[in-house]
Amino acid sequence: MTRHLVRPAADVPEPPYDELGHRRRELVAEADGSVHTGFGLCELRPDGRVAAHVHSYEESFHVLDGAVILDVPEGSYLLEEGDYGLLPAGVPHAWRGTGDTGGRWADMLAPVPRARYGHDTQAVPALPERDPVRIDVRDPRTRSFGHFEPAQMDPGKQSQDLLAVSASMRTALLVYSGITVKMMVDSDLGAVASTMFMVQYAPDGVAGSHDHPFEETYLIVEGLVDATFDGERYRLGPGDVAWAGAGCVHGFSNAGQGPVRWLETQAPQPPPRHSYRFTRDWEYLREALDR
Repeated sequence: MTRHLVRPAADVPEPPYDELGHRRRELVAEADGSVHTGFGLCELRPDGRVAAHVHSYEESFHVLDGAVILDVPEGSYLLEEGDYGLLPAGVPHAWRGTGDTGGRWADMLAPVPRARYGHDTQAVPALPERDPVRIDVRDPRTRSFGHFEPAQMDPGKQSQDLLAVSASMRTALLVYSGITVKMMVDSDLGAVASTMFMVQYAPDGVAGSHDHPFEETYLIVEGLVDATFDGERYRLGPGDVAWAGAGCVHGFSNAGQGPVRWLETQAPQPPPRHSYRFTRDWEYLREALDR
């Protein structure tokens, strides 16, 4: 049974645009052995669109560059680089291109779409195309969205202005052992099946070998990282994607002189306890019992 995969950016061909000017590079899917995670990179031309539809899974997204318009029953929103959000299962939505270049975003689908059920997607009647507005993370009406800035990963650069954009404790920065974590999509944003967050390792950042009772996906955004999945070693750089299935023992260390940063997802959502099973803890117990 496959418990991990690594897809270097150079090894994933660009699919052609469909007749509406949209394309998606499928990076993690049912065929890879995933049960809880679909992950891909989407692109929309400036004049492109994705017609209104619904899913039987929830969809999280993070805009990597450019801009797109998202239509939902509540309104139309202009999403730009750094914006992220959640589309719960069963919510009608459509995408429109905009600007000079269109937009590119990562999507995380949980649980995994199933080919035998039409990839768990159904077309629905068109949504009104209103004039789009920018999201405001401090406005309770747009709490299904957020915005990320790389400066939010640096504890030394936090300011009241930057913190004000966070809107609540759910976006607080977690710092430990040379690692910083910025939560983006979780239960506070309305997700029930998954999480999405940004991770950054300082030059000395290390996470020892461990496993989880859930699946994780990693899209490298900046820097180099040495990763181990079930004893196999890889060096990952910008654009590379990796997936660790439930029970896959994995660990990371920064392989460069500067920070390494990646977009990470988890599905299903981690349990409140025993989310991490560190190899070192059980080795410590064996040694203690042998004394």
